[in-house]
Amino acid sequence: METKAGDPGAFAQFDLSRVDSPAFVVDAAKLRANLQILAEIRDVADIKMLAALKAFSMHAVAPMIGEYLDGTCTSGLWEARLASEFYDGEISTYCAAYKPEDLEEVCRLSDHVIFNSPQQKERARLILDQARLTGGDFDIGLRINPQVPTGEVPRYDPSSPGSRLGFPIDQLEPEMMEGVDGIHFHNLCEQGFEPLAQTWDKVFDAIEPWFGQLKWINMGGGHHITRADYAREELVEFLRDAKEDTGAEIYLEPGEAVALDAGILVGTILDSGFNEVPFAITDVSATCHMPDVIEAPYRPAMLGEEAGGEGAPVRLGGPSCLAGDVIGDYSLPVPNQAGQRVAFLDQAHYSMVKTNTFNGVPLPSIYLWDSETDQLELVKEFGYEDFRNRLS
Repeated sequence: METKAGDPGAFAQFDLSRVDSPAFVVDAAKLRANLQILAEIRDVADIKMLAALKAFSMHAVAPMIGEYLDGTCTSGLWEARLASEFYDGEISTYCAAYKPEDLEEVCRLSDHVIFNSPQQKERARLILDQARLTGGDFDIGLRINPQVPTGEVPRYDPSSPGSRLGFPIDQLEPEMMEGVDGIHFHNLCEQGFEPLAQTWDKVFDAIEPWFGQLKWINMGGGHHITRADYAREELVEFLRDAKEDTGAEIYLEPGEAVALDAGILVGTILDSGFNEVPFAITDVSATCHMPDVIEAPYRPAMLGEEAGGEGAPVRLGGPSCLAGDVIGDYSLPVPNQAGQRVAFLDQAHYSMVKTNTFNGVPLPSIYLWDSETDQLELVKEFGYEDFRNRLS
């Protein structure tokens, strides 16, 4: 998978020795810049914009996000709780399948409760009715599957054949829309405007019979709106037209776009050697700290790497026992020696929320840095207890 971002920005001047290793460092100034772009799109297009907690849920910056966006979208009960505790604005919750025992609280916390299928919605009817009788004020949404594959990697494409995400649009029947206040579709992953327009061409025809019934249409996330080459003017025109044509409120819920190029993951070379190729072992683990490197797979960009640098590329891997715990091959900006610091770019979104402690590998500390003021704050550090307490 091609890396879609990796602009070092102000991190090009950041001294990696200022933080622990490993450590995530998030630039508050870059976050603000991204949020300003999203807020401008929201205001000019007259839509609503939510932050996707599944991609970036560093709640230390929740007050900042609340200054710019309309709320959050969450993926189940625990994220909805997090949103209600730390974030301002609306809460839109979608889960591929709700546990009945969770749904009552999801309804209490959420403004939109979105189901993956009409069957789930019908099975939950008694819970939904009871939640409303006890004061719950929420809309009911249905996620549809547009069946328009646009992604580079099938496992990240909700429209891949056999996908479990969303109700297939070609199976939608009039009776299934009874009691549905809004339609949700999420069909993109790190993509520009054209895949959205392509998806909407199919969705528009399928849901047109319910224009007037639908209060809102949520077009999901995966929109790389804050990337420099995104066609923002075309997006604004598209969103205005969609709102006028449908008579519904339009929502976008970017996750990556909120934190794009706003964070790095700092690590240290622990050892080096040669086995057909030069290699180095770092305290950063693909398996534990950047699982998308293995799942996608993709090669994260490195701070300061010079393409075609002198010498053979060095294969970097983590300290775990997994043979495949390999980050990639790099022309290092530092000597391949123990003690040298390196950093991987664009690691604020998804990497932070996916970390784990396989093999007892420590979790990275989390720092908030403001590149405009140079203020650096240690937000969170993890110890043995964090590893121990999640086990029996």
